[in-house]
Amino acid sequence: MDEGAPIAYEVLEKGVAVIASDGEHVGTVNHVVAAEEKDIFHGLVITIGGGGRRFVQAADVAALHERGVDLTIDSEAVRALPEPGGGAAMFVEDPSQMKGWHHWAHKALLRGDWKRE
Repeated sequence: MDEGAPIAYEVLEKGVAVIASDGEHVGTVNHVVAAEEKDIFHGLVITIGGGGRRFVQAADVAALHERGVDLTIDSEAVRALPEPGGGAAMFVEDPSQMKGWHHWAHKALLRGDWKRE
């Protein structure tokens, strides 16, 4: 299969084939999970046979191409991946400023430094 030229995650399109390390076509790209404003690629949500979805973390993605995504894990490992759900936690405040009074006010009020969006 000609996968085309290498690409960045920002231009990866829905429906692109996903290939496991053992060569099996395991699904298609559903969507990219990223924090684009910080240029952080978290991974992919893929649609597998039977209509289920799986989250593939960035560490398990070997390469992104125009017409194919190559994984570092085999097809059995892909089927064992978790279904996607929820959002990633994020800092409410700037981590470099976590020694300020605002940080300690959050601690005192038991709010913590993380929230879900």
